[in-house]
Amino acid sequence: MAGEFDLVASALHADARDVDVFFDVLVGKLAQVLPEQVEIERGGLLGRGDPKAVTIALGDRVYEAQRDRKRVACRRRTVVRGIALKSEELDVGAWIDALSADLVDEAARSERARTALEGLLSG
Repeated sequence: MAGEFDLVASALHADARDVDVFFDVLVGKLAQVLPEQVEIERGGLLGRGDPKAVTIALGDRVYEAQRDRKRVACRRRTVVRGIALKSEELDVGAWIDALSADLVDEAARSERARTALEGLLSG
């Protein structure tokens, strides 16, 4: 499991150097491999522009990232039965690490998540 976590985190961190590229690539990868668990908010006319925000639901954890000019604001919430029990702001690196760990945990429980994880690593 630790090896898979390292691979996921490395794949996501590799794109984190340029905010615009990172955010677009992250949103694209996650939407492609976890379409039912990812919600994207787009800017521009009729919401057809670049992604502004992304929400990823993994079990009782909800990860949110919002692009704000040249930075990305990240948050992780723990939600049980529709009630947010805990919400915390995370820097991009910590958010990627936490998201990666939860993706690996989800993959251990679900064939569909395992396939998605493989797609994230290969894409």
